[in-house]
Amino acid sequence: MELIAGKMKLIRTEANYTQDRMAHVIGVSKKTLVQIEKGRVLPNWTTVVTVCALFREQEILMNLVGGDALEIAELLAREEIDHRKEKTLGGKIWWAEIKIESDIKLQRNLISKHFRIIDDEQYRLFSTFNEQEAKARFDELVQLQRDILS
Repeated sequence: MELIAGKMKLIRTEANYTQDRMAHVIGVSKKTLVQIEKGRVLPNWTTVVTVCALFREQEILMNLVGGDALEIAELLAREEIDHRKEKTLGGKIWWAEIKIESDIKLQRNLISKHFRIIDDEQYRLFSTFNEQEAKARFDELVQLQRDILS
């Protein structure tokens, strides 16, 4: 929440929104938005998720969290994501590859430090902040892939 709050004015200006327009779009009063932009108050969880959802493709937000801000919000809320999700770009920018086996990759985000597992088609299979959980799930998915191919 602090990261988003600290960049709220930049997110707004990148979208070419006035304070009035931004406040209306994210569902807060202009007074509250001004307080957030000045660093006097933090946005609540609902406001942060709204900003992540509505401005997820903005460069400032993507650079702030190292990719999809809505994924980070979902990951924080659920603690892990364990189902096939949207196609990724494969980790060319914000990701370090930890392991690759059987066309499955375990990667770590260089900015947010969370882990994800993607398949050979670049679809996200699993995400978590917990390294041990990521490695265990990676091993399970690799074994499942081997069992399918045998």
